[in-house]
Amino acid sequence: MRTNFDQLLEAGCHFGHLKRKWNPAMAPYIYTERNGIHIIDLNKTAIKIDEAAEALKNIVKSGRKVLFVSTKKQGQEVVAAMAKEVGMPYITERWAGGMLTNFPTIRKAVKKMSNIDKMMTDGTFDNISKREKLQITRQREKLEKNLGSIADLTRLPSAIFVVDVMKEHIAVAEANRLGIPVFGIVDTNSNPAPIDFVIPANDDATKSIEVILAAVCAAIKEGLEERKVEKADEEAAGAQNEGEEAKEEAAPAPKERRARVRKAANAEPEKVASVEAPAAEEEPKAE
Repeated sequence: MRTNFDQLLEAGCHFGHLKRKWNPAMAPYIYTERNGIHIIDLNKTAIKIDEAAEALKNIVKSGRKVLFVSTKKQGQEVVAAMAKEVGMPYITERWAGGMLTNFPTIRKAVKKMSNIDKMMTDGTFDNISKREKLQITRQREKLEKNLGSIADLTRLPSAIFVVDVMKEHIAVAEANRLGIPVFGIVDTNSNPAPIDFVIPANDDATKSIEVILAAVCAAIKEGLEERKVEKADEEAAGAQNEGEEAKEEAAPAPKERRARVRKAANAEPEKVASVEAPAAEEEPKAE
């Protein structure tokens, strides 16, 4: 499925920043300038969206996770809604330094959140003071706000998708350091160099972010569906192989029995011959 040019145009994906704020590295993706504002070449945007979508589809098809990042107001709700829809982790509140490079510590914080939940259910809360309860509850709320959306992320993501690469430069730097592929919506004021899959587009308009994420998440859904089908086929093939192996293990017994019967049948005439031969020889001696 190819990205629709008219949808990108209608969503305002072509609007860049003021000419004086541009990053020269974005020159290949700029179509023209109008009223002092750079206009992004949407033909290139459409191609780049399709490339990114295909790559993301292959990542999730192999059972790996993609982390979506957008702490800017315009993309928070859209990213949260679409990431939830495809079952992917996301960060929309605040990027905690070391989220990737110090992942074990982040996992400990997530585990702390689950430990607090356990305390609330197993009766531990009944044995502590009101003040301690309040402190623990506030701590739980803070953890939920910042890390609740990545509670299911048990290992480093295989890729990150960033809405504003300039605002999320810490996330991009951490991913680069660990060799994690970065997919990003890159506006005319940003540097595309650290981004592995550049999507040149307006990163300030909610509609622009929404149309790009819709295309990307549709590809992710396809990848997840294909993975389900492949797993079902593998399980069916595995069950069939197990059945065949069981048949093969059971088959030798009747074969062995038949072999013994044939051997016995072949041996009968020999025994008869050996018994009858002496009798034939004794008859002349009797005469």
